[in-house]
Amino acid sequence: MKLLEVRDLKVHFPIRQGLFSLVRQHVKAVDGVSLQVEAGETVGLVGESGCGKTTLGRAIIRLLEPTHGHIVFDGQDITHLEGEELRRKRRQFQMIFQDPYGSLNPRMTVGEIIGEAIDIHRLAASASARQERIEQLLKQVGLDPAHAMRYPHEFSGGQRQRIGIARALAVEPRLIVCDEPVSALDVSVQAQVINLLQDLQRQLGMAYLFVAHDLAVVEHISQRVLVMYLGRVVEGGPSKSLIRDPQHPYTQALISAVPEVDPASKKRRIILTGDVPSPIQPPSGCPFHPRCPVAVSRCSQEVPPLRETSPGHWTACHLVPALETPQS
Repeated sequence: MKLLEVRDLKVHFPIRQGLFSLVRQHVKAVDGVSLQVEAGETVGLVGESGCGKTTLGRAIIRLLEPTHGHIVFDGQDITHLEGEELRRKRRQFQMIFQDPYGSLNPRMTVGEIIGEAIDIHRLAASASARQERIEQLLKQVGLDPAHAMRYPHEFSGGQRQRIGIARALAVEPRLIVCDEPVSALDVSVQAQVINLLQDLQRQLGMAYLFVAHDLAVVEHISQRVLVMYLGRVVEGGPSKSLIRDPQHPYTQALISAVPEVDPASKKRRIILTGDVPSPIQPPSGCPFHPRCPVAVSRCSQEVPPLRETSPGHWTACHLVPALETPQS
């Protein structure tokens, strides 16, 4: 069942200059992204820093206002919801933030941090039910319920991220946007948090939009992967087939940069030249063409559409042939 559908979403930030602060240009952080997430599914979203992954995630849960496009959650268009109507709907989708240090209020106890969401959505009939729910959530994420009276600075980074997960779970969401939830953690702690997220998904049936730059993590946790570059999705498909058989030159370069465990591996490293173009003035045609090692003249003139190039696998590249549809 389709839980989330994003259609041609754009998020452009105005740049104001001059005496009267007139809008002169726009930062095109997200520039026409479409995606779907099924109920109970994990979709990975990967790309270099600055490609628009976090902005897209924040726009989907309406922490940022979209400039254009539609966000349809469980059959309802939530693009322009406001006030009380948005607050009620937001119970169904939550976010786990990247920074486990900056995302928790240092002046609130763990119990207050988790209980705040319960209070806002009036999910506890009494103070004792509220406390019982907080303790249950702490147990669920592997923390001692007795620590509800402690403050965030008394916990390690991995424990703080577990608190952030418990806060997201407090309102029983159907979708959680995970914004690089393990990138700030030690490798050993990363594995523990990833396993926890997978266990919770099996128990509660939630869907994840998992934002990351680590392809190994994304392959492990996701059923499907989308690759972003300069605000656009350039490739998407089942995680195993996309990692093993990348079709877009940018995805190929990303995967070639992943270290191999086998020292005898003969994998060819693809070195990209130049820097990522500015989202204020993106290049014409394919956004990747200034750095693409196989670009042709057409690439600088036409924006390649996202086409199905093999079953379930979509690529935005002029040089990758589209999947032939059988003639009726």
